[in-house]
Amino acid sequence: MNADERRFEVLRAIVADYVSNHEPVGSKALVERHNLGVSSATVRNDMAALEEEGYITQPHTSAGRVPTDKGYRVFVDRLSEVKPLSSAERKAIQSFLEGAYDLDDVLRRSVRLLAQLTRQVAVIQYPTLSRSTVRHLEVLAITPARLMLVLITDTGRVDQRSVDLGDVITEENVARLRAVLNSAMGGKRLSDASAEVAQLPEQAPAELRDAMTRVSTVLIESLVEHPEERLVLGGTANLTRNVADFPGSLRQVLEALEEQVVVLKLLASARDPGTILVHIGEENEAAEMRSTSVVSIGYGSRDNLLGGMGVVGPTRMDYPGTMAAVRAVATYVGEILTGR
Repeated sequence: MNADERRFEVLRAIVADYVSNHEPVGSKALVERHNLGVSSATVRNDMAALEEEGYITQPHTSAGRVPTDKGYRVFVDRLSEVKPLSSAERKAIQSFLEGAYDLDDVLRRSVRLLAQLTRQVAVIQYPTLSRSTVRHLEVLAITPARLMLVLITDTGRVDQRSVDLGDVITEENVARLRAVLNSAMGGKRLSDASAEVAQLPEQAPAELRDAMTRVSTVLIESLVEHPEERLVLGGTANLTRNVADFPGSLRQVLEALEEQVVVLKLLASARDPGTILVHIGEENEAAEMRSTSVVSIGYGSRDNLLGGMGVVGPTRMDYPGTMAAVRAVATYVGEILTGR
């Protein structure tokens, strides 16, 4: 083991102890707890070198050191592979998520599960509608002059809207509307379906034109994404367990999480279901989030990315365990949704 490799082992040990105990780590404790194979004097020299290079710092006058954002980054980058969860853990995740009955339930269960596994804040983005395709549109007459539209996408999203027609419509014409709309929209991405629907009123026969105009207007509104509906968060209270991890900034973090635009930006770079991204402290663009780390990943499939998901927590987090949990949950969510 050369000097650089030995110093990384010292850094790894400091990260492990600090994440576990939340106490600055001294050379004596490192020698006692970790089989580093060198003397206390060598460990002290290595710690001095790590501090000079900006990987650890001394928070106050004690002899202990804590990792910096730069130190966590080197530690994360040197993880050769993400430790897989045990078969029992994977089975528990799979059975919990497969019990969901619709998209909303899948996402709610996902954030609850991920928050429990990581003891952090979990967040998942609704499947981006622009990437979804129309599976079916059901058109139902609630009254002779009012329709219910039920739009179902390939990701399992169900969107319901009612339409007041201003005049009565026969069951036969309801069936005609349903057939024309499904012919125009079925199997198309929502953005393309929206363009098709916009053209339908002028193509409709005179007796259906007014009803088609009203239905098309409501449908186009439904096909436009609703940013306020695009995130599900869980486990926010987990951040309050260790307020000291967010000196003077916990309130800012909580407020930023409520501003879903901030979280959506954090997930925006999660573009690959096979790649876990870790943004540590100052690497986060939003100033309010610079006391946090964000572990994120895309979910879906390589051919059909549905959205991003991940966790937000303090920089003092169990990165290997968190990364493993995020990857596992994302894998099962992707399989459930793309398999529907």
